Amino acid sequence: MTLRTNSNIAFQCAFHVVWCPGYRRRVLGGRIEERLKQLIREVIEEKGAWLVELEVMPDHVHLLVEVDPQLGIHTLVKAIKGRTSRLLREEFPALKSKLPTLWTNSSSVATVGGAPLDVVKRYVEKQKNR
Repeated sequence: MTLRTNSNIAFQCAFHVVWCPGYRRRVLGGRIEERLKQLIREVIEEKGAWLVELEVMPDHVHLLVEVDPQLGIHTLVKAIKGRTSRLLREEFPALKSKLPTLWTNSSSVATVGGAPLDVVKRYVEKQKNR
């Protein structure tokens, strides 16, 4: 993992984030999955974070991302979940009938400082094959 800098600090902040649709419904496949990945990439780029790995399962999302500590992981996840919920429910009306809201309010966030980044990256990559 590289040391990144902004105008006043140098940092290495990588996080493994997992979140689920409401009721852990298996709605994240096909065109919805592809659009979700595209939207997540757009938000990460706009917020100035760095995508390391992304995998979407039918009932949850794995994200490995590096974030400037001045932005904060909570702010990034909130932005991703907010935009993806709004746009996916507009573009795929069937989601509205299956779920009152797309995402649960919660998410799991873990730092990857204790594990080498490539080990966590391989873990996220292999989620589809489990």
